[in-house]
Amino acid sequence: MPDPTALPWPLPWTAGVFLVAGAITVAGSIRLAGLGDALADRTGWGEALFGVVFFGVVTGLSGIIMTVVAAGSGEAGLGYSNAVGGIAAQTTAVAVADAFHRRANLEHAAASLSNLLSGCLLIGLLSLALLASYVPETTVGGVDPMSGVIVAAYVGGLVLIRRAGAQPMWQAISTAETEPDVPHDDSPLNRRSSRWLWSRFAVVGLLVAASGWLVALAAESLVAITGLTTGFVGGVLMGVVNALPETVTAVAAVRRGAVTLAVAAVLGGNIVDVLTLVAGDIAYRQGSIYHSAGHHELLATTTSLFMTATLLGGLLIRQTCGWGRLGFEGVLLLVSYAAMTALLAL
Repeated sequence: MPDPTALPWPLPWTAGVFLVAGAITVAGSIRLAGLGDALADRTGWGEALFGVVFFGVVTGLSGIIMTVVAAGSGEAGLGYSNAVGGIAAQTTAVAVADAFHRRANLEHAAASLSNLLSGCLLIGLLSLALLASYVPETTVGGVDPMSGVIVAAYVGGLVLIRRAGAQPMWQAISTAETEPDVPHDDSPLNRRSSRWLWSRFAVVGLLVAASGWLVALAAESLVAITGLTTGFVGGVLMGVVNALPETVTAVAAVRRGAVTLAVAAVLGGNIVDVLTLVAGDIAYRQGSIYHSAGHHELLATTTSLFMTATLLGGLLIRQTCGWGRLGFEGVLLLVSYAAMTALLAL
């Protein structure tokens, strides 16, 4: 077995690490969906807010570790592209989960005020990250001041979402295809204690996160061996692995009937991925991680912004059904991600 610190690894080992890490992520994420659904009922937070906060953090841990490891080793572009590429891949997960929701368009069934506000928060955070790439580079203690602004905007956004849920001034009209966020009393997990649920949720989350460290090392090795651009390796290959927790969780949640949690898990993971840039900025000691972004990284960032706006449009319009059992937004998400992947591969 090669020394984990001695990069690059042989290509077979590099490919093997990607596959094993992906398998661990899939297995852990399926388990997280059930635990998260039970905890959303137990805490009274509801699927949307629980998905954005706790699911976002736990499923985003692997992506955070990928970016921190890459940025800490000087590969700032790889770390940056992993974060924004993960957002694009995770948003595509909504279209994938939609294919497993047989009754109607997933965005129709899962429309909620919290999910809409979370999408707005994500657009705001992504815009701040993009803005940081264009303002004059300044660091304080090696950290870009925009990282502090992004964290403050995240905290403020969560407070607003929580308050809006308590006293809503807007709500989605219930239809025959709407699936309300109600407790699932028939789940065996609901008979478990809160302590048991939280401990399992934390352990599985850490297991998923541990795979992120191996993926980051494998990605650095792949760049060194193949000569592929950091934008493609980070934005597409690492981004796909980064998106696996949210994708699998969304599909598993849909199959459990927790459709609001499915969309919230994706939005929550995406929001945390923007915070991942903050962690990468702290780990990258040569300057601002935002100013390391080249045209490949900026392409992935703007694509993620467009895809998030598209998802918000789908949640607002609430098309009951569309082409190939997908709504218009699902088709646009798939086309957008495919186009981004093709451009990054050039």
